[in-house]
Amino acid sequence: MNRASLDKRPDEVATMFDDVAPKYDVVNDVLSMGQTRRWRKVVVEAMEVSKGQRVLDLAAGTGTSSEPYADAGIDVVACDFSLGMLKVGKRRRPDINFVAGDATNLPFADNSFDATTISFGLRNVNEPKKALQEMLRVTKPGGRLVIAEFSQPVVPLWRTMYTEYLMRALPAIATKVASNPDAYVYLAESIRAWPDQDNLAAWLQETGWEDVTYRNLTGGIVAVHRAFKAAGKTSDGGAAAIAAHKGPVAKLRRNIAR
Repeated sequence: MNRASLDKRPDEVATMFDDVAPKYDVVNDVLSMGQTRRWRKVVVEAMEVSKGQRVLDLAAGTGTSSEPYADAGIDVVACDFSLGMLKVGKRRRPDINFVAGDATNLPFADNSFDATTISFGLRNVNEPKKALQEMLRVTKPGGRLVIAEFSQPVVPLWRTMYTEYLMRALPAIATKVASNPDAYVYLAESIRAWPDQDNLAAWLQETGWEDVTYRNLTGGIVAVHRAFKAAGKTSDGGAAAIAAHKGPVAKLRRNIAR
């Protein structure tokens, strides 16, 4: 897989997100035509967490994805590698616990969270499988992981139109509304280079997650994957699961809330 001219170092990616932080949420709403709010709502529903539980929200940026948990009285930690994003978020929501952290080396103890989530950030991690192993490590046995990420539209014609939008229209729109248009060219390329729904589901199985399912949103432009850490699971970095992994992941199951 070509990781999108994606030979950027982690510090370069962090600087890129620092640059776009002040307008990031507004630009995302414009570029997604308002769909981000619906996508995030599906993620919150799939998490199925309640008061008294602890949630890790990775790639949380300015904390927009963390707000529904905080508003419901759930203990949420908003973690991101961009200090610029975290500063914007902390000014806006001082009640949320913002923590700087690398997804491949999380600053949390084993079995710390009832549920972990990452929305539209896994593809920007240099070693995504290592990040999935880290998420498994910090999630409690029996806990869940929910990932929202751009994926591959399931209808060929729609896929072609979407690719054209990504590589032509999106950078042009970003030039008018974003402070760093080049960042959105990078993001468009990273979306195009990202694996499809089944491949990401296979990564989850390979890294030790179980009961992996996914749901397509907006015709497959986005997929929400959900998986569980087995009760009594030790943090072995997914080695046993990699050795045992054989069959393909089950296709979409309707146990992810609509």
